[in-house]
Amino acid sequence: MTPDQIRLVQDSFREVLPIRTTAAALFYERLFAIDGDLRALFPVSDMTKQGAKLMASLGFVVQGLNRADTILPTLRELAKRHVTYGVKEHHYPLVGQALIDTLASGLGTAFTPAVREAWEAAYGLLANVMIAAAREDQLAA
Repeated sequence: MTPDQIRLVQDSFREVLPIRTTAAALFYERLFAIDGDLRALFPVSDMTKQGAKLMASLGFVVQGLNRADTILPTLRELAKRHVTYGVKEHHYPLVGQALIDTLASGLGTAFTPAVREAWEAAYGLLANVMIAAAREDQLAA
């Protein structure tokens, strides 16, 4: 990611923070609309706590983008945990689509093409690290 893309992601995420509960609910609504089978990966009926975890994780990643080496170990561990929850490699693009759709909806006109591109790059980085860690974990098993 370029420094400008990192700045765009971080700046736009600050706009999401005041609406984080709504954004998280929109994210899961969109994710389950994309693939209803994913609902089975979330055994809880009240998704509020799950949404808070999502936003906290996203915030951690966003704030660490300009020092990616500091967030990589946590992302790798997160990936390994997600494998135990039943997350498969083909789920990552679906999550990315739900994230981008949620940001577009939540940010409205502030979700410019440049902001979209920056978020797609950020999610691509996150997903690639997590997919690689999951593969390593599965090969080691």
